[in-house]
Amino acid sequence: MKNKEVADIFNKVAALLDIKGDNPYRIRAYQRAAQTIEALTTDVEELAKQGKLERLPGIGPDLAGKIREILNTGTLSLYEELKKEIPLVLLNFLEIPGLGPKKVKVLYEKLGIKSVEDLEKACKEHKIAKLPGFGWKTEENILKGIKLFKEKTGRKPLGEVLPLAEEIMEILKKESPVENIAVAGSIRRRKETVKDIDVLITSVSPEKVMKKVVELSLVDEVIAFGETKTSVRLKTGIQMDVRVVEPDSWGAALAYFTGSKAHNIRVRELALEKGLKINEYGVFKGETRIAGKTEEEVYASVGLPFIPPEIREDRGEIESALHGNLPKLVSYDEIQGDAHVHSKYSDGTASLEEIIAKAEKLGLSWVAICDHSQGLKVAGGVSVEDLFKKKRHIEELNKRSSKVKLIFGTEVDILSDGTLDYPDEVLAEIDFVIAAIHTGFQQSEEQITNRIISALKHPLVHAIAHPTGRVIGEREPYAVNISKIIEVASQYGKALEINAYYKRLDLNDINVRAAKEKGVPLIIGTDTHFIDQMEYLSLGTAVARRGWCEKKDVLNTLSYEEFIYWLKKVRNQV
Repeated sequence: MKNKEVADIFNKVAALLDIKGDNPYRIRAYQRAAQTIEALTTDVEELAKQGKLERLPGIGPDLAGKIREILNTGTLSLYEELKKEIPLVLLNFLEIPGLGPKKVKVLYEKLGIKSVEDLEKACKEHKIAKLPGFGWKTEENILKGIKLFKEKTGRKPLGEVLPLAEEIMEILKKESPVENIAVAGSIRRRKETVKDIDVLITSVSPEKVMKKVVELSLVDEVIAFGETKTSVRLKTGIQMDVRVVEPDSWGAALAYFTGSKAHNIRVRELALEKGLKINEYGVFKGETRIAGKTEEEVYASVGLPFIPPEIREDRGEIESALHGNLPKLVSYDEIQGDAHVHSKYSDGTASLEEIIAKAEKLGLSWVAICDHSQGLKVAGGVSVEDLFKKKRHIEELNKRSSKVKLIFGTEVDILSDGTLDYPDEVLAEIDFVIAAIHTGFQQSEEQITNRIISALKHPLVHAIAHPTGRVIGEREPYAVNISKIIEVASQYGKALEINAYYKRLDLNDINVRAAKEKGVPLIIGTDTHFIDQMEYLSLGTAVARRGWCEKKDVLNTLSYEEFIYWLKKVRNQV
């Protein structure tokens, strides 16, 4: 959690400096440092103790000193000074998509707006549009941003909450008398956003477990304390409910608190038909408990096989289970490759050698290096000359590496007219071409859909990256007819990406299932820019599972040789 605390302070410093009109390079340094620390899977405090902070991308002696100051004091003197100069209320506005520091400052100074409610009211009364540099379109976008902000404050991305839940469970396992422990709720179902953390435990000493829960350094407030249920609010603002249950009720409680509510209702209906009652304590026939120790027992009592948590949404899983047609979901250990990683050749922070080392640690056998194409200057787009330097570099490394192979790829930009950002003679030399939209988000649905269709029809393109362009809690999907995209992808045998970065998860589970049903190959890419983001591969796999995907539906389950064969087959080279 120290990682998030340090990153939050750096982000706030960057925002306050931006509002103040400070040096853009200084602002960017804090933002980049925050991104680096937030993406770490190791504890920044441990790195500080080991004297390794300066080895992190973008962290020099000055920023390393500031990280140590935060770790030692809980704050940063620069941050405290800036708070005296600039009202902190302005930081809340910066979380609203569509509002940058300069606009926030104008709203505060010209209209005295101090809350989201004030801002929404001002928009509806059309006071914002009249301000210099705003206008009607800006006002409309701010209202959309407020809607996203409200959704974001109600639920948090899975990728933020899951590591926190896992960290807490590890602490409780080590430091309290826990026998069984599991996270339940929407986290266990791997929904893209979650409202709270539900932890279930069995223990011979519940009181010692609960005492440890409220003593956790991550806890900000104790809402309720009891021997079987304790509720706390964590420093991140999210609520955590911890329940200790009897071993004989473990499976029933896990099923009940995992949900979803709609799924549980269907299971209880089946139980009633058999004269049974199911609740969090077990399965009962009259007053006698007949099952409940395991989830398998609970499902078997109503004539069902075990149903994986990811598909417990009442979207046909009960009917499939009753007819023996449940899919054998792709498993996390069947994933052999990552199809979308950025390196130092564009805007990634890792070298090809570092990517290979990380992939080996993750147990992968291949990684597609898909740096941005030349036109995307803001993301360090790769020139044609540097592109072929990368190709030679990959070939050299592949000769030396037996465990992990790199694939020469590109994330080529789909331009506003539907053409691609590299000429065909260049694309033909690239082994894996994944095309993406990065500009022109405000175009009409017809324009954006046609751009993507044009790319899908291009004989040298293999896949489409983050097909709807959404960023959870920050940017809505662009206007695109995803059904048409799926139809064309199916027709041309092209793949659609499940972007595993936790703020994207795009395609989402609904669209993944629609693509699977049309026979469209799915491919998972982490869109890694910081090396530890490669660990988000499991989040993309979770989306595939929620979309009912089996091993055959996901290209990442192919070996390196099999994937290379698929790439050539798409281009009719085999």
